[in-house]
Amino acid sequence: MDAFTAGLLQRIENTQSDLKQARETGDDYLADVEQAELEDLQRLAAEHGVPVIAPAC
Repeated sequence: MDAFTAGLLQRIENTQSDLKQARETGDDYLADVEQAELEDLQRLAAEHGVPVIAPAC
């Protein structure tokens, strides 16, 4: 796995975790921000052929 792919997957994992935490604490604004960031990262991954596994939540 190259550095780009590893970094992108790590960012996606971190953003998913942050999104989950924002939702659990009821921070709607932060959840919206994290959701938008996650969508951008998933789009970037798709554009570069990086497979992303959705979390099981």
